[in-house]
Amino acid sequence: MASKDFRLDFPLLQQKMNGKPLTYLDNGATTQKPESVVRSICGYYGGCNANPHRGAYELSVKATDVYENARVKVQHFINAPKSNEIIFTKNATEALNLVAYSYGLTFVQPGDEIVLSIAEHHSNLVPWQMVARAKGATLKYIYLEPDGNLSDEDIETKVTEKTKIVAVTHVSNVLGLVNDVRKVVDKAHSVGAVCVVDGSQSVAHMAVDVRQLDCDFFAFSGHKLLSPMGIGVLYGKEALLDKMPPFLRGGDMIDYVTEQETTFAELPQKFEAGTQNVGGASGLAAAIEYLEDFTFGRIEAIEQELLGYALPQLRELPYIELYGCDSARNNKTGIITFNVKDVHPHDVSTILDAQGVAIRAGHHCAQPLMQYLGQNATCRASFYLYNTKEDVDRWIAALKTVRNVMRLE
Repeated sequence: MASKDFRLDFPLLQQKMNGKPLTYLDNGATTQKPESVVRSICGYYGGCNANPHRGAYELSVKATDVYENARVKVQHFINAPKSNEIIFTKNATEALNLVAYSYGLTFVQPGDEIVLSIAEHHSNLVPWQMVARAKGATLKYIYLEPDGNLSDEDIETKVTEKTKIVAVTHVSNVLGLVNDVRKVVDKAHSVGAVCVVDGSQSVAHMAVDVRQLDCDFFAFSGHKLLSPMGIGVLYGKEALLDKMPPFLRGGDMIDYVTEQETTFAELPQKFEAGTQNVGGASGLAAAIEYLEDFTFGRIEAIEQELLGYALPQLRELPYIELYGCDSARNNKTGIITFNVKDVHPHDVSTILDAQGVAIRAGHHCAQPLMQYLGQNATCRASFYLYNTKEDVDRWIAALKTVRNVMRLE
């Protein structure tokens, strides 16, 4: 249960950095963990640590229950039809690679087309480059409107009868804009293509319903929604997963092995080779429980309030350049990407860090988008449920010192 002063639920937020109160604004990269999640992980390792599925003894049965109950928790969290459509991975990157290697290399043929948005994280772009190169397919890109949203014209014209896969992010990790995924999915399905959605930046910030989206695959990382690193999720429609070959092979994904042949286990074990991260799954289940108690309506309200508080102040600073902050569609999440004129983003981040403010600087694993925007790198501040107006005040106060530190004023 979230406590009344819910920031106290997060032990790391009570620490200081460089002698200053910690202002953590890098939630797009990873979120902090509430005490309930930490307790869940420790409880698993201290109370029922054993290999799931493999032991005919009580401790293994308990570990199996923890693992499979977490799967059901995820199923309900994203409203998947069946629990066997939930595949545990170590992160969204592995989940997206699973789809590329298992579905892409099997079903994409020479002359086919794969359509991506230019706003994709490398994890939903580089694997499709590999598939296109290996199979002799063509990569095409949906570009952006001036406000940063996906081009409706490109969605209509670039997804054609030759398209076999459309891969799109639910929310851009750079621009923070929510894409109209259902529009993309409907267009993909109209030509017989499948749609792969990277939900890494959406699933922690808004309620996700994969049935309503009707996407064929949906991937996310646990560490971006309060749970530990090393646990991720791939949702896939059962009919597609059934006809895909395994991605990894070995223990726990087999049915029967002879010297020359192997038959594979049913879903979801077919895609979960080797000993799995049961402690991580336990932490993911606890994180989902925390979020369900907190409610997404409250999370969205906090982030929108912080956006409304921060953006007018940033726009008053003549040396601040903003990206993805001009959409009139009311579809922006708590990500603000910016640059300080004449100062490299890494220098901005270092100067802010000295004042206890943690932001991200770099290309954000989205170099094609950076090139499209005409930037080598940017700064990014990203909010979450535990951020406050005081965090914004400290961030903006620190920003006002940057050009002086660099002796530009």
